Amino acid sequence: MEHRYRQPGTVLTDHRFTVPLDHARPDGEQIELYAREVVGAGQDPDGLPWLLYLEGGPGFGARRFIGRQAWLERALTEYRVLLLDQRGTGRSTPADRQTLPLRGGPAEQAAYLAHFRADSIVRDAEAIRPALTGGAPWTVLGQSFGGFCTTRYLGAAPEGLTAALVTGGLPSLTATADEVYAAAYPRMERKTLAHYARYPMDVERARRIAAHLAERPAELPGGHRLTVEGFQSLGILLGSGDGSHQLHYLLEDAFVPTPAGPALSDGFLEEVRSLLSFAGHPLYALLHEAIYAQDPVAPTGWAADRVRARHPRFDAAGTLAGEEPLLFTAESIHPWHFTTDPALAPLREAAGLLAARTGWEPLYDPARLAANEVPVAAAVYHDDLYVDTAHSLETARAIRGLRTWVTDEFEHDGVRAGGPRVLDRLLALVRDRA
Repeated sequence: MEHRYRQPGTVLTDHRFTVPLDHARPDGEQIELYAREVVGAGQDPDGLPWLLYLEGGPGFGARRFIGRQAWLERALTEYRVLLLDQRGTGRSTPADRQTLPLRGGPAEQAAYLAHFRADSIVRDAEAIRPALTGGAPWTVLGQSFGGFCTTRYLGAAPEGLTAALVTGGLPSLTATADEVYAAAYPRMERKTLAHYARYPMDVERARRIAAHLAERPAELPGGHRLTVEGFQSLGILLGSGDGSHQLHYLLEDAFVPTPAGPALSDGFLEEVRSLLSFAGHPLYALLHEAIYAQDPVAPTGWAADRVRARHPRFDAAGTLAGEEPLLFTAESIHPWHFTTDPALAPLREAAGLLAARTGWEPLYDPARLAANEVPVAAAVYHDDLYVDTAHSLETARAIRGLRTWVTDEFEHDGVRAGGPRVLDRLLALVRDRA
């Protein structure tokens, strides 16, 4: 049953679809997908072309906009927008510590989760498109991991696309997980040092917090255990436009005086918990390295953890023994995540099996992308923390006809921070090509 309702300036319609868990076995197990249609108030939806939005992640449902927020303001002037909760996220058969035990033990859970990468997401989109568009192609807007999915779409089902728009999400077509992280750690270091250049007082604050946690890991609300490595992972903030400022405010309020001496404040610990918990997006942790897996023989094998060991400047113990600034990390998942976070702990064995899994299939088709005929435009951020800029530009050159907008005006969240202006720029680029 479809529900239709209103928000300021918009009319929303809920849609539900049934698709195969494994598209290679269409008569096998089925899962449910959810998507929210958004149309500008007063517009005739039947006269508008469709734009499919694919959220970043993996593991995040489509953003819950209120009214015409961010890029929707521009999109709704000419599109009927579909905000898809990708499989396993939001209201699309969510996969988490509560639901995955329904699959069975860790082996069954890992086998199930192997169907939640970009290849399956694109086939989901193609499965639901005819019911919505009558078979007509649509425009796709992919943010971050949504851009990875869009790149897969261009090579796997270009007939379904009128145009493709990517923001901060052009993946390497060939890089292994090890190569992705080998490029990532130097970016993490640059972003950390840039933060300290802006806020030099945070060098000592971060060291003080790390030293405290090295002696006494903190128990966060809900049972999350905060270690030094967990604290370092707050560098995830440094990839957004205002993230450095958020991190600064967080660090300056860390300690309060108590009868037993200085202690990490309840307010600090609660904010850290909200930033680090994977309770709302466990697939991000479970599948983060699998989204880079394309070698049928080699497992990802906890690539971020192995590559980190080659960068001793990220070792907190060594840093605290000397006088160097503590480096923050981002976009890296480690085995300890599955022991310190209660949302992930029950899934530790399944995560290990995914890390050891072989038989992954290639996600991208370089030959088809080299012959691409779909108009494509991509916003590439000059020093993106989350997606390597050099990898993105290499891919841009490999996709025939792709037009780039390389900018340092925004960070990775440009499509949200820049909203209508970013989308307008990309639409102009694809229309110039067409």
